[in-house]
Formats: sequence, C-alpha cells, structure tokens
Amino acid sequence: MDGERTKLTAREIVTRKGGAKLTMLAVYDYPFARLVEAAGLELILVGDSLGMVVLGYDTPVPVTVDDVIYHCRAVVRGAPKTHVVADMPYLSYHLSDEQALTNAGRLIQEGGADAVKLEGGRTIAARIRRLVDAGIPVMGHIGLTPQLAGGSFGVQGQDVSSALGIIADARAVADAGAYAMVVEAVPAELGKLITEAVVIPTIGIAAGPDCDGQTLVSTDLLGIESKLFLNFAKRYAELGGDIQTAFTSYLNEVRGGQFPGPEHSFAMPEETMQALQSALNRG
Repeated sequence: MDGERTKLTAREIVTRKGGAKLTMLAVYDYPFARLVEAAGLELILVGDSLGMVVLGYDTPVPVTVDDVIYHCRAVVRGAPKTHVVADMPYLSYHLSDEQALTNAGRLIQEGGADAVKLEGGRTIAARIRRLVDAGIPVMGHIGLTPQLAGGSFGVQGQDVSSALGIIADARAVADAGAYAMVVEAVPAELGKLITEAVVIPTIGIAAGPDCDGQTLVSTDLLGIESKLFLNFAKRYAELGGDIQTAFTSYLNEVRGGQFPGPEHSFAMPEETMQALQSALNRG
C-alpha cells in the first residue's frame, strides 16, 4: 500500500476542504520524518519552532532561512511522499516582495519544500499574492503568530473586536491565493467560524475540532520536553522519561563494566590473535 502512496499537491489539499481531515506534524529531522510518513500522515511542517525545540533558543526569532533549509533537506529525504511545508522565519519576508521571493525560492529550490508558510493576515496578504503569482504555493498562518508573540503564547480572539479581526485576516489570506492556513490558539467557536468563512482548508492547533485538519509539534505529542511545550497539546506518549532512563542505564552500565559485553563486541580469530601476539613478542 505504501508503494502506491503519492504526495499531495497544493491543489489536492484545497479539494480536502470539508472532507477527510488533514493531518500535519511539525518535525525537523530525517528519522522523525521517516516515522511520520510510515504512519501515513499527509503533511509535515518544518517549523521555525525548531529554534526552541531543536536549537535551544527561547523564541523562534533567531531562526534563519539557512536553518530551515538545513532541516528541510533532512525531512524531505526522510519523507519523499509527504507534502512538506517550510516556515519562512522572522524577517525573511517582511522587508520587500523581492526579499520574500528570494527566500521562498531558496526554501523550495535548496530545501526541497513543496510550499512555504507565512505568518500574518491582512498586513501580509499582498506579499502572499506576490509569491502565489510567482508560482510558489503558500500556506497562511493566523491567530497566534509566534514570531510576533514576544514569548507570550496566549489564546487570541477572545473578544468581539479581535475575533472579527482574525476572521478578516483569514479571508484576506484566502483571497490572496493561499491554499491552506494554520489557525492557532483561538477559541473553538472562533475556529469553526473561520473554517466556515474561507474556501480553503484550515489546519488547527488549539483551534477546536471543526477545522479541516489538525497539527501539533512532534515533541509535544511524544512527551519530549522542550522550551516550546504548549499545554494545549495532547501527549500521546511520554518518551522524555523513557529516553532519560535509557541514557542513565547506559551511563551506569559503562561505568560498571556491563557494557559492552561479548555480544556487543567483535572477536578476533584465535589463530590471528596468536600470530599477532607472536609478532608483538618478537618486536
């Protein structure tokens, strides 16, 4: 069955509006990408969250285009049949259309991504349109925009004014030609209204069950602690504790002489050992 799988295109993702839910995870390396594809998920986001999850920064702001390209290449090698979206990091698309086109082009050509993702709504819609007109598939991102959150990852759209603003952002992103959009950290009721207000799929993260798809950060899902951990993420495993236990067991066995044992070592043939010992004795 896996051999028959084909990568979803941006156009095919648009047709999933209101249909079978889209599934996406943020991952950053080859082994995790392989596992995501083997599990059958359809989209991978190489998010600028890698700054906090992988690189140890306190915010995604220090992440560069080169950082995203490096991790995107690894993910694409691990998941060649999965639609890969590359985040455009902070200030990589804000200064001009030319800057945005150059950096988005690098993520597609050098990173191997199938699409790029931009944060923002009405203020960035014209830039989305410029990229789309150049043939670059764009995924939008509204609601909580981590690049501009200043380290505060709170729920957005909890009053009428801000909720109307987020709906206007969603419409602007869709009208600009984006093929899908992430909707992050809004009340479930607002997530439903946004999904109903646009003709492209919404992919929710803490935006309720009525979005057209869902995404999470893989380390949150797996219970691997990081600086990013979002308390609205469901943990499907507690691997952080298991990994630390394994590392501690390794340390103790090395120090205690239990590892490596004979089964983890290579043996030299007896006659070779005797010949080698004789040569050393003659020397």
